[in-house]
Amino acid sequence: MSKHKRKNKIRIKNSGYSHYGANRTKPSVIGWNSLSKSPAEDISDNLELLRERSRDLYAGGGPLGRGAIDRIVLNSVGPGLSLNCRIPAEVLGLSEEEAEEWEHTTEREFAFWAESKECDITRSMNFYELQNLCFKSVLLNGDALVMLPMRRTKNFPYDLRVSLIEGDRLHDPFIKPYGKLIDGGVEFDLDGKPIAYHIANRHPDSEIVGQPMLKYVRVPAFGELTGRRNVLHLLPMERIGQHRGVPFLAPVIETLKQLGRYSDAELMAAVVGGIFAIFFAHGIDDNDTSDYIGEEAMASELKFREKREAEIEQFRDDIGNLGLGDMYGLAGIMPEGFKPMQVSPSRPNSAFDSFVMALVRQIGSALGVPAEVLFLNFESSYSASRGALLEAWKLFRYWRSWWVTNFCQPIYEEWLCEAVLKGRVNAPGFFDNPMLRYSYSWADWTGPSQGQLDPVREVKAAVLRVENGFSTRQQETAELTGGDWELNHRQRVKEEKLRREAGFTSTPGDQINEKEDSSVEDNSEK
Repeated sequence: MSKHKRKNKIRIKNSGYSHYGANRTKPSVIGWNSLSKSPAEDISDNLELLRERSRDLYAGGGPLGRGAIDRIVLNSVGPGLSLNCRIPAEVLGLSEEEAEEWEHTTEREFAFWAESKECDITRSMNFYELQNLCFKSVLLNGDALVMLPMRRTKNFPYDLRVSLIEGDRLHDPFIKPYGKLIDGGVEFDLDGKPIAYHIANRHPDSEIVGQPMLKYVRVPAFGELTGRRNVLHLLPMERIGQHRGVPFLAPVIETLKQLGRYSDAELMAAVVGGIFAIFFAHGIDDNDTSDYIGEEAMASELKFREKREAEIEQFRDDIGNLGLGDMYGLAGIMPEGFKPMQVSPSRPNSAFDSFVMALVRQIGSALGVPAEVLFLNFESSYSASRGALLEAWKLFRYWRSWWVTNFCQPIYEEWLCEAVLKGRVNAPGFFDNPMLRYSYSWADWTGPSQGQLDPVREVKAAVLRVENGFSTRQQETAELTGGDWELNHRQRVKEEKLRREAGFTSTPGDQINEKEDSSVEDNSEK
């Protein structure tokens, strides 16, 4: 009976994943040393080094690293997402005309604030430029902080300012307060909710003369009286209980660095191979002394060797004084005893492109950006290229949605509060009813469009979606051009009115359609 129990215990112990991913005895996994702990140990303790390497790759240590981040920034946020108010008229007790007028007024007021550099605490960027910089910082460093202080400026009606803080300044204080839970500068309670941020008054590694002494300030996450959020921590999450972000390039840092080194080595080998087309080898055998007999012959040989070594040394000095860039078409008198030997360089490596592409596909798979988009090179068929673009735009839309939720919308709601308080936007019941406040804050944010590989085919597909009720003109306009259909419609009304007054009876598009219809009829008759 006991023997049977022992067999059962062994069978249970070595079941399921113990034969595969959790196996410790197979030759393929014996050298696999893995260790994982809480997010504090796995992420926060390694964040500084990850940030440094991520910045190095972006600065030039790995060109594909910079390309991957720029592709996501340019397509997800680009020059900045624009506000389009979309309030529910029936919930707010407004007619459609009143709701439309409210939306236009609010958008105009917000543009007045957002397009001015007064919205930036440093007065150097507008709201849209701040979006681009901050989003890039999040991808590059793993996270970023945004504070929304109030600063009064002469001749500017709004006091709300946006203050960007790089993730380096969020750090554990020199002396941790006793009994406080702090992870990477984020102080949190037993539920894991951030309650304060410990932020340096300047960059910890800055060496600019005249700066104040480094110290950390504890900033509450929410105001004690108003409950207003004091700090926006832009933190893409990948683990439960995570308090610091991971740079976007973290999973492929090693691969990108090795690929950069390989590319540099191949480039240098090609350059050197192109410069040194001919080498000079010894024309005599140093060990051959058959022609020399006696002391006189030996003395003659020694003099010859000394002379040749001096010539060789002088030749090396002459070559050493020249840079590689100065050696194209180099010609000179070689030392006595040397003979030319032509070299066939093996560079450029014929397998370089295929090998790099194989690695880039793996990098693209890890980052969610197809290799065609990383290289900005679409050489496949229309279907394959379109498939790559569609997959890339799934990632871009995800990041855009994340950015709207964590940056654009919270700041817009803070601005709207000030605009209502100062009477520049009329919103009855805004502060009395949370549901009304939420409804007044409804908005869409539009940015760069996907673009089209075949514009005619894409437009026809958009028309079919609208005609069959699968989409709206507003959605298709945003997708195709990144514009606003309502603004386009008002402009088109003006244009058509002017055309009719000038005597035109149809638009160029109508004329093209008429020609297409007539050509179809002619072909059918034939």
